[in-house]
Amino acid sequence: MSDTSPPPRSRRQDIAREWMRAVYPTAYVPMSPVEIELFLLDLVHVIADAIQAEPFTVEPVGAVGERLVRAHFTGPETVQRTVGVLGHALLFTPELQDVPRLAEKVVAILGSVSASFATAMRIDAFDQQEELQRALMLAKLRAERVLEVSEARFREVFDSSAFGIAITDLRGECVQANGALAEMVGRDQTELTGRRLLDLVDPADQEALAATYRAIAEGRLERAREQRLLLREDGEPVWAHLAVSLLRDADGEPAYHVTMVEDVSELHLLRKNLDFQLLHDSLTGLSNRPRFAARLEALHGTSRDGITLYHLDLDGFSVVNNGLGHAVGDRLLTEVGRRLEALVADESAVVARLGGDEFAIVVDNSPSTPTVPAMVERINEALRRPAEGGVAVSAAIGVVDRPPAAWDAAEVLRAADATVRRAKASGKQQWLPYDRYADQRFRERQARAARMPGALVDGEIEVEYQPVLDLADRRVLGHVARLRWEGAGHEECTDLAEATGLSLALGQWALREAAADAVRASGSDPTAPGDFGALYFELSPMQSRDEDLVRTVKRTLDETGLPESRLRIFLDTRSMLDGAGEDNAQVLHDNGIGTGLARFNGGQAELSLLTDLPVDALVLEPSVVRRLAERPESFLHRGMAGMVGLIRSSGVSVLVPDLSTEGRVAWWTGTEADAAFGDHLAPAVPGYELSGA
Repeated sequence: MSDTSPPPRSRRQDIAREWMRAVYPTAYVPMSPVEIELFLLDLVHVIADAIQAEPFTVEPVGAVGERLVRAHFTGPETVQRTVGVLGHALLFTPELQDVPRLAEKVVAILGSVSASFATAMRIDAFDQQEELQRALMLAKLRAERVLEVSEARFREVFDSSAFGIAITDLRGECVQANGALAEMVGRDQTELTGRRLLDLVDPADQEALAATYRAIAEGRLERAREQRLLLREDGEPVWAHLAVSLLRDADGEPAYHVTMVEDVSELHLLRKNLDFQLLHDSLTGLSNRPRFAARLEALHGTSRDGITLYHLDLDGFSVVNNGLGHAVGDRLLTEVGRRLEALVADESAVVARLGGDEFAIVVDNSPSTPTVPAMVERINEALRRPAEGGVAVSAAIGVVDRPPAAWDAAEVLRAADATVRRAKASGKQQWLPYDRYADQRFRERQARAARMPGALVDGEIEVEYQPVLDLADRRVLGHVARLRWEGAGHEECTDLAEATGLSLALGQWALREAAADAVRASGSDPTAPGDFGALYFELSPMQSRDEDLVRTVKRTLDETGLPESRLRIFLDTRSMLDGAGEDNAQVLHDNGIGTGLARFNGGQAELSLLTDLPVDALVLEPSVVRRLAERPESFLHRGMAGMVGLIRSSGVSVLVPDLSTEGRVAWWTGTEADAAFGDHLAPAVPGYELSGA
């Protein structure tokens, strides 16, 4: 039976449907909803293609507003709802997430759509005005033949028009003005007759408009369309589009000016509000990231004494949201923005909310600008004061002081973001200046972490196997699985994977690889340990907390044929301290799989795990082993030796990682540690070098 289900909808079709639903109630359009959706889908293609095109230009989008107007989408809320739908959809459409400078392009696209819509609306209105003017002209000519009829028609059009109409002589005095114009400027209709039309215009616009009237009277212009500011009698401004043309007498000589006036104050306000919303944070009213980046670029390029950028990341803000509610959190964010603006009120500075609980301040330095430490202390003091309800916050602050002139705004913001991340890792209410060397190390590490998922897919990551030796007789007990990639050892690989969220997938892959290699190394009888022995496998924190860990392990054993008795799973100690993964330890043990703890430091809380969990072995934290090796004999060594004896007396085996010298091997042998592994004892080898593989 053939599949008759409709094909899946594309994201562009979804955007077109959202758009249709938003604008359908705003205007009467002689199309069905399906026809409207298809019409808007064509416009979505134009917009999406323009965003993805390189080089980027808004020129193709200019037709969008015109087509909307031609299709009669001319309701008062049409453009506002259009911008709302497109603004959200374009920023969060997966198809566009990799587009460079997406936010900046979306702002430009929406501005172009709004501008073209407004222009098309104005032209449409003026086309109607011109038709009305032609009707007036025709009425005047017919008046010579049928005066009474034409006068009645003219008066009807003149009086009932929704547009203001003024007929002025060449001196600019009103001969006639209709009621629509009088209502528009808040004056009595009779008061307008004999009054100069320019008196209704803002003084700043009077001279330019007078020049336009002269040019039309002299024949240098046929007609003019201009936006000018009129003033009501009470002083309130009225934004208006003026269409000016010339009336001639029977001899063809200039006699009067006809001025059509359209009140566009609401459209002007809407566009002004739209511009504000596109460039400012809706909650705090501060500059948003695109506007802040533009201001940062401008200050950086013109500053005489250099700029300083302060990037703030509030500490523990989720506690406020989760504990007191998002309404309190929003008020606190608004208060933080207000305090930061007050803090730099005497400086040439810009404050922005970059998103979430992150803020930024860029200061154009002057001789009186406080030093960086002084400014940081002011910021901390401003945030420290409790707000409404006693709520207060602190912040980690990354500072980029006087960045190189060659840096653009994106690089300055990136450097500040990397610096605040380092500061946040140091604890609460910490600040750090930008450090080029630390940043270089951070970037290299981030670049390596970003490439790791691809390396896993392409088979670049290897699993190696290091022998685990009994320290008493140097007998091989088994092999511990170790990761290696481009010179990075096991610890670095696991840390990178944990930081990028790849840890779970990488660990599952490595466990299956290791189990399969352990079976191959055993030859024809996988149940016999052979020369390989047991497989020791350390889990990352994310793996240790995985609710599907037991199922993953059992599936791996079933698929590879490795017996449960030959697998030793070591869970991350810190994850067990958090209470996450305790069930994993118990269920693994109940299924006959040896369980232990990895990265064991020996603290009091960690020692308690040995009685709380069914573990029979532990692997010490590598940094602890290295630290003891780097120091002379002291009470630390005696304490560690005593702890090893205490742990072994409870029936738990102690494994020592990364032994580097024979002296260290001898020392740990003296503590009666059970087993160890390290390059000095035996190097790690790839799977294909295992005996029997």
